[in-house]
Amino acid sequence: MQVVLNNISKEKAEAVKKALEPDNVDFPEGLSLYVENIDNKLVFNFESKKNMKQLIGTIDEVMDHIQVALKVIE
Repeated sequence: MQVVLNNISKEKAEAVKKALEPDNVDFPEGLSLYVENIDNKLVFNFESKKNMKQLIGTIDEVMDHIQVALKVIE
């Protein structure tokens, strides 16, 4: 599953990416997240080899962390 944040500056994108790095270390087994900057977008690529419910919960948690990071940046 892919989630894209549009119209984000490179500085904010890098700050959000760095804020999420500690969460990406102990990711649940069977799940993965790859984050990349593309132009003025921050793209989150989630992959699950297990159940969809766990994937949705993880995406929700990551989105909460992104929201907090963006609030702190501003």
